[in-house]
Amino acid sequence: MWLAKVAERQMIRPSFVPPPEIRLLRDLTRYRADLVNSRTAEKNRVEKLLEDAQIKLSVVASDIFGVSGREMMAALLAGQRDPKPLAQLARSRMRAKIPLLEEAFVGNFTDHHAFLLRTMLARIDEASADIAAVETRVEEVIAPFAHAVEQLDEITGVGLTAAHVVIAEIGIDMTRFPTAAHLCSWARFAPGVTESAGKNKGRGTTGHGNPYLARVLGEAAVAAGKTDTFLGERYRRIARRRGKKKAIVAVGRSILVIIFHLLSDPKARYHDLGSDFYDNRIGPDRKKRNHVRQLESLGFKVTLEPAA
Repeated sequence: MWLAKVAERQMIRPSFVPPPEIRLLRDLTRYRADLVNSRTAEKNRVEKLLEDAQIKLSVVASDIFGVSGREMMAALLAGQRDPKPLAQLARSRMRAKIPLLEEAFVGNFTDHHAFLLRTMLARIDEASADIAAVETRVEEVIAPFAHAVEQLDEITGVGLTAAHVVIAEIGIDMTRFPTAAHLCSWARFAPGVTESAGKNKGRGTTGHGNPYLARVLGEAAVAAGKTDTFLGERYRRIARRRGKKKAIVAVGRSILVIIFHLLSDPKARYHDLGSDFYDNRIGPDRKKRNHVRQLESLGFKVTLEPAA
């Protein structure tokens, strides 16, 4: 039994040797992701360093690497230690938080912290410059696939960067996948099934797939969950019943199915079904039964009377 299942799984995971232009794009998008991860790690070190100096800038500012935050850190490196002048460097909306900023800069920032901060900020700036250079190169390499990028960019939660990663990881030739389900299985976005002695033990994990593709689909699912769209409503419905992690996987799979159909037909365009899709599909009678069942589960006795 298990040998048959292994053989079946191997059959639906076709080998993928992408064409040269896709391989070039994949190298660039993966390197960009690695650079972003490296920059994020360095930013976390900066935040930890400021906390070690008892400076709670990240508590007040949502992004300490914005214009205001960078000017404040530059002033620290220049030798400014007085909280009031440092707080006055706030720009635009952050000026409303000047009293809080003055409290946040009451700390013990030493020359040792300044040396480390200067080094960390230099690494962040260097990584940012490298990311910009790689993104410029990505734009050049992705040019032949502009139509596919435009198609994917219309999907809720999927932006240009995500579209670039999707094309780099799965290509644009969907003929090697018989159905969308095969693509989801290849990408490990199909729920596993645990079975023993002919008995179904429930759904298992999806397994380990392509980490770059999984990351971008997960980010797209979370972004879609914040919108008033079909995918957003699907995310919220599943999150309420099964939790956010399962909702991310389920919506990520839905996005992957949409990607399959869009790339299979160059003329296809994404059409949102609307956040009220589920309500319109079940009809008034089923909706009424659902509401009555929910109230009865809370201990109420429900009697329905038609309105005048």
